Amino acid sequence: MIFEYLKLVGLSLVALLPVANPLTSVTLLLALSRGYTREERNRQVNRASLYVAAIILVCFYAGAAIMSSFGISIPGLRIAGGLIVAYIGFNMLFPDTTNTEAAAQMDMAPESPGTKAGQRAKPRDISFIPLALPGTAGPGTIALIISGTSTLYESGGLSLMHHLVVFTVTALVALAFWICLRSAESVIRVLGESGIDAVSRIMGFLLVCMGVQFGIDGIFELAGKALPA
Repeated sequence: MIFEYLKLVGLSLVALLPVANPLTSVTLLLALSRGYTREERNRQVNRASLYVAAIILVCFYAGAAIMSSFGISIPGLRIAGGLIVAYIGFNMLFPDTTNTEAAAQMDMAPESPGTKAGQRAKPRDISFIPLALPGTAGPGTIALIISGTSTLYESGGLSLMHHLVVFTVTALVALAFWICLRSAESVIRVLGESGIDAVSRIMGFLLVCMGVQFGIDGIFELAGKALPA
C-alpha cells in the first residue's frame, strides 16, 4: 500500500509540476514586485502559496461541478486563460511609461483618506492574480486536474488513498512554489533594476506566446470535438 501511495504521488508530481511550472511565477514576481520591501514581498509569496494549494484542492473536488454548472468547457477554459495570460504578457512587454515605476507598482493614492501627499501607499496585492492564477495554477494545470479527476470517477471513484495522495501532492506543489518564489530574493540582488526590467520584458513576450498557444490549443480541441467521428 505504501509503495502504491508513493507511486501515485510521484506520478502526480511528474505530471503536474511541468504544467504548473512555478518558475513562471518567479519571473512574474521579479517583474511585478519592484519597489516592494522584503517583508511585503514575502507576504505576497506566503499568500500566493496558500492560494495555489486552495486552487488545486477546489479544482480536484469541485472543478468539474463548477464548470458544468456554468456551462464552461475545457476548450473555453483554455481560450479564456490564454487571453488572460496574453494580457498580462502585453503589460509586461510594453509597460506604461506615463507613470513612474514606483507609482505603477505601489498604487500611490495621495487623495485617499488617511494617505498624505507623497506618502507610500500599501502595495497592490499580486498574490492571487497573477502569481497563483494563472502564474502556476493556470488553465493547463486546471484542465489537467479536472480531466484526471474525471478519469478517477469513471474508474470507480475516489478511495482513501486517492484523498491522501491529493493532499500530499497539493502540499508538495505549494512547497515547491514557495521555495521557488522565496529564492527570487537572491535573484533580485544579483540582477538589479536593469536586469529585472530585461527579465520582465522577455517574460512578457513568452507569456504572450503562451497565451496565444493556450488559445490555439483550445480552438483545435473545440474543432476536434465539433468534427464528426
